[in-house]
Amino acid sequence: MMAAARDITAQGEIRYDEPMSRHTSWRAGGPAEVFFVPASVEDLAEFLAALEADTPIFWHGVGSNLLVRDGGISGVVISATKMLRQLDRIDHYLVRAGAGVPCTQLARQCIRWKLGPSEFFAGIPGTVGGALAMNAGAHGGETWERVESVRSIDRNGEIHERAPGEYTIGYRSVTGPASEWFLEATFRFDPDAVPSMETMKGMVERRKASQPLGLPSCGSVFRNPPGDHAARLIEGAGLKGYRIGGAEVSEKHANFIINRENASATDIEELIEYVRQTVLEDFGVSLKYEVRIVGELQS
Repeated sequence: MMAAARDITAQGEIRYDEPMSRHTSWRAGGPAEVFFVPASVEDLAEFLAALEADTPIFWHGVGSNLLVRDGGISGVVISATKMLRQLDRIDHYLVRAGAGVPCTQLARQCIRWKLGPSEFFAGIPGTVGGALAMNAGAHGGETWERVESVRSIDRNGEIHERAPGEYTIGYRSVTGPASEWFLEATFRFDPDAVPSMETMKGMVERRKASQPLGLPSCGSVFRNPPGDHAARLIEGAGLKGYRIGGAEVSEKHANFIINRENASATDIEELIEYVRQTVLEDFGVSLKYEVRIVGELQS
């Protein structure tokens, strides 16, 4: 299967056995069998069209909400964020943003354009593509509340224009056409909403004060259950500071697991499951993952 991938030529960069620890905010994880960084959308489309139909494809953003198991990822990992960085105002209330645009950059530019509500994007780690894929949100705002339309690409290299109605949107979940990945989105903002740089800066400062941002983590590990907060339940279970190997439940924010000391992906995953099971036993609440766990266990 991968012999065919090795025979493909592309304008972008193709690497083999690329450590995914270099490409996740947890700084842990095994290798990608093939890691492709396309040079353009056209390069990406040609690469996809040349792949064999049964080749597994994993679309990678900046790895801010991702745990790659120590056995790595089979098939092809595509990292297209470097070439999906366009950010344009297309009329009074519409903004087009590439999937590789950091959400913080989107927030800042929309505030400069006096387009709101947009401040909440500054509280979302990662890129527009990742925010679209999971309906990321912060400070009372959610990504898909602002989406006017999206462009996606399928595994045959075909590009599609899609409306929000073609997706099922939930809390931190998005379901749409199979085997497609987001290239960009057009966001609509409200004429009566006046954004504030001071408000955004206040959100960022609160985030810095309450989260262990200087240490490798993925952000929130679990979704908040209805009417409650995962961090409150984890702290109530006495798990702040609990460690497995080099992985630790943050003392600063209980819904963060940090790579304290060269943690393996196995350390992190075992700690995630220990936290989930302990909260279930103590409170009867089954926490749902917000982090995405992919790849194979190390043999």
